[in-house]
Amino acid sequence: MNKINCLCIILALCPVATQAADPYPSRPIRMIVAYPPGGGTDQVGRVMAEQLTQTLGQQVVIDNRGGATGNIGTELAARAAPDGYTLLMGNVAPNAVNVSLFKKLGFDPVKDFAPVSLVAITPNILVAHPSVPVKTIKELIALAKAKPGALNFPSAGVGSSSHLAGELLKSLAGISMVHIPFKGGGPALVATIAGEVQIMFATMPAAMPHVKSGKVRPVAVTTTKRSQAMPELPTIAESGVKGYDAATWYGLLAPAGTSKAIVDRLHGDTVKILAGPTRQRLEAQGFEPDGGTPAAFAAYIKSEITKWAKVIKDAGIPAE
Repeated sequence: MNKINCLCIILALCPVATQAADPYPSRPIRMIVAYPPGGGTDQVGRVMAEQLTQTLGQQVVIDNRGGATGNIGTELAARAAPDGYTLLMGNVAPNAVNVSLFKKLGFDPVKDFAPVSLVAITPNILVAHPSVPVKTIKELIALAKAKPGALNFPSAGVGSSSHLAGELLKSLAGISMVHIPFKGGGPALVATIAGEVQIMFATMPAAMPHVKSGKVRPVAVTTTKRSQAMPELPTIAESGVKGYDAATWYGLLAPAGTSKAIVDRLHGDTVKILAGPTRQRLEAQGFEPDGGTPAAFAAYIKSEITKWAKVIKDAGIPAE
């Protein structure tokens, strides 16, 4: 047998070698969004999918898999092949909060994912009905201490960011307020505008039109830095509640075991995207772009899990 024939036989027996040489990506990519269309996670996911399609040269397709507070779609992403062809636009709830709210999850938010980048953060804004005699956090805390349990705040549901933001303030400020869960952030905001409840930790995009119309009064923002949308509004932390930080965040993740080369490629493209016109596009919708490293995002997820676990425990919220 001559050398040429031997070489042909070896190549025929090693198809994996030729497949491995295919550049990434060589086919369309699925980006799972663990919520229905129209929400914040879906908005950020669609913007990033559109831009990644251009930078990667392959179609990035959104796959909305809502249900169980984000758990269904997140588990689906966790169980996908770690080949770079299934990604997840993660959210603070399934990727940091739900591990403390559910007795059993079908995924581990740390072990089952390879973080790519924190994409964006949405500050919540604490607003009050005009009839409530508070304009600052100090006035709110003073009122809550003078009349324990007299103030109530609505939320989009038990364990939602609007709920936990209120519980965090109660814990750090040592005050008593009554939580009233609603079936969604929209109804909760409507109740606040109507004066049925007094204060609310609303998302910035949802609350801004009503702040501008005077239907609700802005008191403070929940993140550590002031919002670019309302730079004149102080943060809760700088208003005297040291350590207060509550935000809704969105980040790109891949299944655990995805190669470092693919994660680095996706992170590099994410940084480029968030440094361009997409940054202004997201900011106009009320999001604050980030683009941090995979290591920084991994550390952030762990810190968020620890923080919200304590808040949930201190608030006595039972696991489902």
